[in-house]
Amino acid sequence: MNHATNRGPSSTRELHHADPTKPAPVGIVIATRNRSASLAVTVRHLLALPERPEILVVDNASTDDTRAMLARDFPQVRVVSLPFNRGALARTHGVRALDTPYVAFSDDDSWWAPGALAAAARHFDEHPRLGLLSARTLVGPTDAADPLNDLLADSPLGPATDLPGIQVLGFLGCAAVTRRTAYLDAGGYHPLLFFGAEETLLAYDLAARGWGVTHCPDVTAHHHPDPGPRTDRPAVVRRNELLTAWLRRPLPHALARTRGLAADARRDPHARRALRETLTRLPAALRARRPLPPHVERAARLLDTANGGTS
Repeated sequence: MNHATNRGPSSTRELHHADPTKPAPVGIVIATRNRSASLAVTVRHLLALPERPEILVVDNASTDDTRAMLARDFPQVRVVSLPFNRGALARTHGVRALDTPYVAFSDDDSWWAPGALAAAARHFDEHPRLGLLSARTLVGPTDAADPLNDLLADSPLGPATDLPGIQVLGFLGCAAVTRRTAYLDAGGYHPLLFFGAEETLLAYDLAARGWGVTHCPDVTAHHHPDPGPRTDRPAVVRRNELLTAWLRRPLPHALARTRGLAADARRDPHARRALRETLTRLPAALRARRPLPPHVERAARLLDTANGGTS
């Protein structure tokens, strides 16, 4: 299933200029819900960027003071208010609302380093097949390197002559920049996944449509996640990894992943919940099932062997 328009990679370059009077070629989409304090910190960092990007906040039906805070403190920021929480699909609403050729994603606890968006735009300008770029991520007040950086940099897919960086089949959602036409062509984030490891399926869909997905460590994002425990997160991630397998991978692979989660469920209550949620959503996944093209499946298997499919 392709949940967007059916267009292949464009052969024309979307050029930008250094003229400060012209609109920035990269806009920023922030998906948020009920985190007005951290959102305010993020917006202040983004407004201070030298690239002066357009910023659009998509509010996932917050019940706190998010919308009032934005209207009061940041009237220059565009807001799309959703009537209910749509999870990662909020980002797609933002991409559709922007008209910049490239779109960077931030969460309400992450922002971009000065100059990062200009570097990303240059990569997209110079590589017309590039669909999505994964940045280097620095975490917390000490700017610790996210372990995902090394996993992505060591991707066994290696480089391509017509792409920057290293080819990957995964990324961190709050540290990615996409070509708007490529994102919409691939359909954006899938409605079945909501949040939690939702990036892999989008990377698969981009690659299946012929777009390049790469890791470029010269583009830097900062991530300041809440240090509090997220006990439900591993179960949600396992659920979405399994649904991704049913949506795009061969049936033997999907069945093996299901048996693995079922085995975990016998001793882990979080895995039991993940398995129940998977089975609830499985009929919709089967209706939408569209296995990966052989070349993308070969790449996915290579990554499975190398590091468990993380990148």
